[in-house]
Amino acid sequence: MSTKVWQPNPSSEFSRRLGIAPQEPGSGRVPGETGSGGEGGCPDIWELDNGDVAVIGRDLTPAYAGRLPDGVSVGAGEKLVVLPRGMVIAAKADIPDA
Repeated sequence: MSTKVWQPNPSSEFSRRLGIAPQEPGSGRVPGETGSGGEGGCPDIWELDNGDVAVIGRDLTPAYAGRLPDGVSVGAGEKLVVLPRGMVIAAKADIPDA
């Protein structure tokens, strides 16, 4: 039996925001801070048109690399991204149960 490895589809388009915009209270964004595009900034959570989810957060891969739980790894081409609790809680209502 072969195991199919998930691969992201880089041609997928942004479909809808999950939760609140980075500018809203509870998002974890520091007032006055902007992202690389000069608007909004991180964090953000988006559903793509293929159902995958894109996350914009703070890259803390180096900070957590030496203390990952057993069985957890950050593979080549991956980053460990942290989002504020309020942002994830706000997105919960937009994420289907199944």
